[in-house]
Amino acid sequence: MEKGREAGPENATATAGEGKKRELVCIRCPIGCRITVEDIPDGTRRITGNTCNRGAEYAEKELTNPTRIVTSTVRLRGGKAAVVSVKTKGDIPKGKIMECMEAIKGVELEAPVRIGDVALADVAGTGVDIVVTKDVEASVSA
Repeated sequence: MEKGREAGPENATATAGEGKKRELVCIRCPIGCRITVEDIPDGTRRITGNTCNRGAEYAEKELTNPTRIVTSTVRLRGGKAAVVSVKTKGDIPKGKIMECMEAIKGVELEAPVRIGDVALADVAGTGVDIVVTKDVEASVSA
């Protein structure tokens, strides 16, 4: 199973008297706990397999409101590098990732840039900015 992805339907099971079970691999830390989430008929969830509270929080959030940090690069004019790395300043809804990447494709910055500079505000209407993650100096003209 790929890290951070919910198991496919073949790994979601239910039997009489039991709720649906799903398997996740936690991405909150390098351990990568294999977490099982079972929907209980009373509307609650049973989360097992996590070694810390972050795993339980990840599983609950992944099933109710999955989000991700997006990383990429944007073009850079007049810099010592042709591109600079960027990321979302916070989590964005998983369903907005492709729209976010489309918006990033159209960004071109002018050097110099500094860590934390906003490359694109409110990406895809999420309220989250795309920020620069590396300092890049302007190239010296002769």
